[in-house]
Amino acid sequence: MQHPSQVLTVAAAGRLVLPVVDHYCGELRRIDKSLALQASMAERLGRVAFDVTLDCEDGAAAGEEISHANALCVSVFNHFAATKSAVSEFRVMPRIAVRIHPVDHPAFDSDVRLLVAPHARAGDERLVHVMLPKTESVADVDKLIALLNQLGCTTLPVHCLIESPLAVYRAFAIAAHPRVGSLSFGLMDFVSAHAGALPDDAMGVQGQFSNPQVMRAKLEIAAACHAHGKVPSHCVVTEFTNTAALEAAAAKARELGYTRMWSIHPNQIEP
Repeated sequence: MQHPSQVLTVAAAGRLVLPVVDHYCGELRRIDKSLALQASMAERLGRVAFDVTLDCEDGAAAGEEISHANALCVSVFNHFAATKSAVSEFRVMPRIAVRIHPVDHPAFDSDVRLLVAPHARAGDERLVHVMLPKTESVADVDKLIALLNQLGCTTLPVHCLIESPLAVYRAFAIAAHPRVGSLSFGLMDFVSAHAGALPDDAMGVQGQFSNPQVMRAKLEIAAACHAHGKVPSHCVVTEFTNTAALEAAAAKARELGYTRMWSIHPNQIEP
């Protein structure tokens, strides 16, 4: 009989299964707290309930991308050293991922070399996936994978953030890529990419579930994922304190076919 932690990422009927929450952290003090929460919930549930994704893109100040990546790298190493004994107690490995900069950003190469590669070479379990923001095409995915393979990271899954009308148009092709495990919807940049044609309230807790263009994008991304056995991950909800609103948003996301959801604040994880 297998422990739940052993089947988290095993395909069921050809479909990938991931924890239902992807929690983003860009500040070191919050990363440590999030990893502690991940461990305590895993001990209680017997499985890891959410991924902790270290955020190089939004977490790094302009011009400080390399130092930020180095600090995150040290944090990851320290966390695994500190939790080695705890892992053996409840038999669940921490699940840590990284969001790097887009392929056309000057920090893209250094993010992969400094933060991803040291923890994601074949056989290493420190990172569970790398999130590629502003994915516009299969060519973007191939550029990342070529660098990963060059550095010995030949098995690390790639998750893609779909943030523009053009990316939504290409979502089925991106989801079909064999190294892609999940597509996420980037609500804020998607609305911004319309250059004022969509109202600001399309980014809100209610507006994102009523605006036709946003809803169409969400449905296309979910359909692309289900067509290829990948995991559709729903976008950010900005409400941190209203549990009822968070639960309602999660229920609506589920109606659209999403099986995973972003969190940007610890209060969002439990709902």
